[in-house]
Amino acid sequence: MRYFNTIYLLLLVYTIAALIFWGFSLYKQSERIYHLQVFHLRSGADSVNNPPRFREQMDELEETRMTRRKQYLGEGSTFLLVIFIGAAIVYTSFLRSIRLSKQQTNFMLSVTHELKSPIAAMKLNLQTLEKYKLDEEKKNLLIDKCIKEANRLNELCNNMLLASQMEGGQYKPMKEKLSFKELIETMVRDYQQRYPERFVADIASEGHTVFADKLMLQMAISNLIENAIKYSPADKTILLVTKTKGDRLTFQVSDEGHGVPDSEKQKIFRKFYRIGNEDTRKTKGTGLGLYLTQRIIKEQKGTLTVKDNTPTGAIFELSLPLA
Repeated sequence: MRYFNTIYLLLLVYTIAALIFWGFSLYKQSERIYHLQVFHLRSGADSVNNPPRFREQMDELEETRMTRRKQYLGEGSTFLLVIFIGAAIVYTSFLRSIRLSKQQTNFMLSVTHELKSPIAAMKLNLQTLEKYKLDEEKKNLLIDKCIKEANRLNELCNNMLLASQMEGGQYKPMKEKLSFKELIETMVRDYQQRYPERFVADIASEGHTVFADKLMLQMAISNLIENAIKYSPADKTILLVTKTKGDRLTFQVSDEGHGVPDSEKQKIFRKFYRIGNEDTRKTKGTGLGLYLTQRIIKEQKGTLTVKDNTPTGAIFELSLPLA
């Protein structure tokens, strides 16, 4: 990166210097032409006997001189502006490609980890079932663990497939009128069974209706809840709140984790982006969850924001128009 910046800066400075040099050379050439034309005019014209004609010719030369100056200045300024615009486009494109390359590298590392972990866990559980004669309770426990790991794999594959379809414009949402209250209550019951005493729900009693794709909306809400589970301590409570603001319905997921730094609040919604790096990061993920969630909410004509929780943690707020 440093090598590229050095070469890039040298080429930019050389191009600008060359433009200034040729501009100055054209200016000097224009002045030589003007003075030569004045010399010939004074040698051949009778400035004493016919001063009006001489003055008229001098004015024409001066006007031609000023026209050339404006032409050189205008063309030079335009060319310089084009150089700066082109240089900015090239530099930002290079930075974007570098950032995307790093994100894709992190994505491949995280996806490899995300795929290998549940596969290894399921393999170990199945080998245990095959090798040892266990009682029914232990068998059911291992089978339940295998099902959970399979669900993880299924969720990862769904996220990757949906990201690809949305990027290519192949997914067409199937919108319908939904009771947001019923949708949230069903999901909360499921998560409370999987994570007892982790959730506190404050769901509005009114059966607010939204016009959205049920499957997509479920995935978006699930991503927000899973995100709160991953990034908050196991002994901390996650608060789920629904309420209305005017003609919009809001859903908040509040956790008591480390929160999101101000410098990262916009970056976390980028594709493949994750805070930290794969060598130091301990939480599982691919950097697709929040990216997909924001894309889904935008498809539903809604907004997704993140803000600080008090005293610690983050609040993700989803806002949708009421049907």
